[in-house]
Amino acid sequence: MDTVTITINGRQVDVPPGTTVLNAARQAGIDIPTLCHFPSLIPIGACRLCLVEVKGQRNPQPACTFPVTQGMEVQTDTPRLYEMRKFILSMLFSERNHFCPYCELSGSCELQDLGYRFGLDHFLFETYTKPFPLDASHRHLVIDHNRCVLCARCIRACSEIAANHTLGLGNRGAATLISCDADAPWGESTCVSCGTCAQVCPTGAIIDRRSSYMGRNRQLDRVASACNRCSVVCAMKVAVRGGRVVRIESDWEAPVNGGLLCERGRFEPLHDERERVTEPMIRREGRLMAATWDDALEAAAEKLRGAGGADLGVAVSGDATNEALYTAAKLFREDLGASYLGLLNRNVPKLSGRSGTLADLATSDLVIVVGVDLMKEMPVAAYLSKRAVDKGARLIVVDDGDNGLAPFASLTVPTSDIASAVAAAAAAGRPVVLHGGVTGETAEALKKIADKASFIAMQPGVNAFAATALGFNGDGRAAGTKVLYMILGEQTVGQVIPGQFTIVQAAFRSPAVEGADIVLPSAVWSERAGSLTSTDGRILKADKAVEPAGSAKADWEILALLAQKMGKKSLSFDETSQAALIEIKGKERA
Repeated sequence: MDTVTITINGRQVDVPPGTTVLNAARQAGIDIPTLCHFPSLIPIGACRLCLVEVKGQRNPQPACTFPVTQGMEVQTDTPRLYEMRKFILSMLFSERNHFCPYCELSGSCELQDLGYRFGLDHFLFETYTKPFPLDASHRHLVIDHNRCVLCARCIRACSEIAANHTLGLGNRGAATLISCDADAPWGESTCVSCGTCAQVCPTGAIIDRRSSYMGRNRQLDRVASACNRCSVVCAMKVAVRGGRVVRIESDWEAPVNGGLLCERGRFEPLHDERERVTEPMIRREGRLMAATWDDALEAAAEKLRGAGGADLGVAVSGDATNEALYTAAKLFREDLGASYLGLLNRNVPKLSGRSGTLADLATSDLVIVVGVDLMKEMPVAAYLSKRAVDKGARLIVVDDGDNGLAPFASLTVPTSDIASAVAAAAAAGRPVVLHGGVTGETAEALKKIADKASFIAMQPGVNAFAATALGFNGDGRAAGTKVLYMILGEQTVGQVIPGQFTIVQAAFRSPAVEGADIVLPSAVWSERAGSLTSTDGRILKADKAVEPAGSAKADWEILALLAQKMGKKSLSFDETSQAALIEIKGKERA
């Protein structure tokens, strides 16, 4: 049977078999109130606000867990259901101290909205009889148990989405609280600071310290973006108000990460205190002096014109967008004939022609991690690996040093014992290999399962996949060149090479900026539009959320203006995006 036909409030609805009554109603545009339910979590029917009347059932049933059957008749909005839901809400408000005017989430709270919806203009039962504790020991988050309704969304998110299992329930009865590990302070627990719990909390029980009281949901604009903190490149949303980034939020519709973020992606970008480069500078009389964009670009163009191909090099960081990388490759390789196109981040070569994707982890029965500490370098990839373990997959870690995933592995071996991992993969049904830069006997051993396993090269640079596809390689220093153009973005590097004329395109002060001859201020992640390529070849677009600081410009725009100064043809942004995508995908297939 392809579809099941049911009747909801007198309307016929056709849905796939196995659909819950709640999802069937939402598909038909019929609203059923919920509180414990969240689309990205397995429904548990805890709050009972979604109770509906099903013909033939003696008692109302929770719509979020009740599956449809052919011919089912459902009523979602009867006087009986209205009174039951109002009673449930009254009980929820009485169990804790929900004094809305002082709550950070007032105006954006699901519990408060339901109270208004069901006409709760006063408390039916005695409340404010017992104070509940507040835990502010966490660096980024605060949990106020006075606001908690014990819906368990945060617990389920910690387990099902982040696969970390830090949160649970402690105590019993009316004294039940959300607990961290064995009742440890949150800041001393095993929490990995992914922030998922705060994102799914329906009340003001778990809040983000930085964004507290900075705006209600209706006052914030959301901009689609992509994280540039590692090569997983998670899709995310940027919440903006008044030209400022308020917080970074999950994008629940995102491929692969599905809303999951890590501390580096959700919190660290908003706590970056490095000094920005906000205006062009030219070195005059031994000092960097402020200059106009026109003067700085003209000075850079003049120097580049005078450098022959053998004397000219360009070095890019993995932070650069696809558009910037494509424009740089076209300008320096094709137009200027530069002898050196370098990458500041190490490139991890593919071990097999059969490239996998991080989405493969969801269906894998064996995950092998070789020569890379995912917990340290690419946390979301580590969480996805742990999620696979929760679903029954085995995890094998092959590393000669400490590895953050080792405690979750069924087997941890040094690289000298790679044969054990290869044997396990040969016996598995759907093995996935996540590897760093492995060579020698380790690489040769892994090639034995090249026809069976999905291989993913975990690049240490954010956009190293695209940079390599577009022809950037080497160590990024170009010691033999006389003129070096460096596209740093948000990356900071050491001193420039003495005697080498250096033009640096950067967002933050660094030794390379201080030693440069010309400095061009670059926009940061939230101030630019563009796209990034993940370590498994996905292209993710990011829109500009706020205006650049000072007179900084997007990395692609700077290069396009420089090309124009040199009399070279430059494509529009959309043309550049399309051309970059075609070339990157073409090199991937090759």
